[in-house]
Amino acid sequence: MSSINTNVAAMTALQTLTQTNKALTETQNRISTGFRVNDASDNAAYWSIATTMRSDNKALGAVQDALGLGAATVDTAYTGVKAAIEVVDEIKSKLVTARGEGVDRAKIQTEITQLQDQLSGIANSAVISGADNWLSVTSSASGYSDTKSVVSSFTRSGGAVTIQTIDIDTSGMTLYDAGTAAAEVGILDGFRDTTGAIGTTGFSIAALDISALTNSAADLATLDTYILGADSALSEMTDAATDLGSTKSRIGLQQDFVKNLMSAIDRGVGQLVDADMNEESVKLQALQVKQQLGIQALSIANSNGQSILSLFR
Repeated sequence: MSSINTNVAAMTALQTLTQTNKALTETQNRISTGFRVNDASDNAAYWSIATTMRSDNKALGAVQDALGLGAATVDTAYTGVKAAIEVVDEIKSKLVTARGEGVDRAKIQTEITQLQDQLSGIANSAVISGADNWLSVTSSASGYSDTKSVVSSFTRSGGAVTIQTIDIDTSGMTLYDAGTAAAEVGILDGFRDTTGAIGTTGFSIAALDISALTNSAADLATLDTYILGADSALSEMTDAATDLGSTKSRIGLQQDFVKNLMSAIDRGVGQLVDADMNEESVKLQALQVKQQLGIQALSIANSNGQSILSLFR
């Protein structure tokens, strides 16, 4: 039966063309965005997982920045300690020179004083903007802690978020401490006894003075004590530099791990939501052909109604 009210062929062709156009639009969106899942309407589960993973990756980016700042702080402190070691080594050499007879200890003290001032300058300047100074501190200040923390990781387990840190004990690398308590002293400003160990009385590397010493047995013994103290300070600063070097190496390893982890998460997100461009390009060509055929079929179906007019001529 032919009907001008209901053109079944045209309706079928229109329905098929509509579906083809919808699929074509979807494929074109995937090609233009590069995503197979771009909105929650595409795949709610995958979109939710990908959104969470992207958020975690952004947090890991902040962790990477924190590790970078931590590495810079450790490197600055290490550079300061290393420079201080060289200066104290020079002071030790001056003290050994002063041990000999017939030397002008007052002139040697002039050189030592300059080196002592250099030590103070090194400790005060070994800091980067926004970070605490680890070499010159005031441990009696409110809120002071000799344990410094560097954010090292961001983890999610069962929906719970955990922030982990690398804790660094800076108590053994303090060169100067302006604290008021007797025990609040640094390697250079702490009083040293006759064994070279830090105690409550004696002399400090930062303030020792040999200008008035003579060749008497007592004064020569004092010089020997100064040399022993300088050697002990060198040993303590070497240990501090070793700790800083180990910490710097650990932070570097963590930086590499976080970088690789971020790349792995990016790949995981890509597996969930990225479009296969080869597949989409093939689909696009097929759908374009189907669209053209659909338009042609609809045109033929619509023209069938025109043939009915010939029955009335």
